[in-house]
Amino acid sequence: MPTEIYIPTIHLEAAQDWQDYQLLDSGNGKTLERFGLYKLIRPEPQVVWTPSLPREAWLSAHASVQKTQTEFGGKWHFSKPIEKSWQLHYQDLKFQVQLSSSRHVGVFPEQASHWQWIGKQINTSKRPVRVLNLFGYTGLATLAAARAGAEVTHVDSSKHALTWANYNLKLSGLSNKPVRWIAEDALKFIQRESRRGNTYDGLILDPPKFGRGPKGKVWNFYKNLPELLTACRKVLSSTPLFIVLTAYAIQASSVITYQAVHEIVKDLGGEMTTGELIAIEESAGHIISHALFTRWTSLI
Repeated sequence: MPTEIYIPTIHLEAAQDWQDYQLLDSGNGKTLERFGLYKLIRPEPQVVWTPSLPREAWLSAHASVQKTQTEFGGKWHFSKPIEKSWQLHYQDLKFQVQLSSSRHVGVFPEQASHWQWIGKQINTSKRPVRVLNLFGYTGLATLAAARAGAEVTHVDSSKHALTWANYNLKLSGLSNKPVRWIAEDALKFIQRESRRGNTYDGLILDPPKFGRGPKGKVWNFYKNLPELLTACRKVLSSTPLFIVLTAYAIQASSVITYQAVHEIVKDLGGEMTTGELIAIEESAGHIISHALFTRWTSLI
């Protein structure tokens, strides 16, 4: 048993500077949110209190998710006309959102603090930076890294997500930036990069609880994360800059993500921050925790 055990401090981190997003209210297992011009009602099981705004505020929503039996599934019910897709801004990033067969719309607003932090690491380093974004989804972290001057490899098993991310890159005026799009199973890709000797200075990891690759390979967070961590250690450059790990919908605490990242960087020094990405409701100040995160930087 180690003679000295370090217990990390858990941080609650809320994204700042949003103009196109608001968590207006929450209650009875639902949230009332504004995404640009439209107000949406989405299920959120952890919301165990009652709404603070009057019923009329909730009736002003343009659409709401009707829950189904699947974990993230749902069917949208429309109360007012709404565009099939529309655009949002965060600072100088511009991107498309749309309703889908789940509660998700193509952006996780709570991750904006990641985007700012990633940009700061790259800008502060004042050197060329190669970034690998695994499970990249619609690419907002990729846009943040590219905007700061990094060369980015964006990996996602969904070709639809890659097309969406590439469109977001163009919307943000970053189409001239060096971004490589890879439609492949993330674990398989990074293991192959390791064998080839390819390395990266920054890693962005947002693995799902469960997932399925383009050839049907199943991803399980608890089963496959150790393999992913091993591969991540092997593809870090000799002068690594940062790592971001985010985890949604798992039955664990941020201590788990802390120890996961620590396995990669335990001999590298640097500084780690761990905690929860949260949203703060405007009506009564309730706090909703959306995800666990750990970030490591060599810049201290």
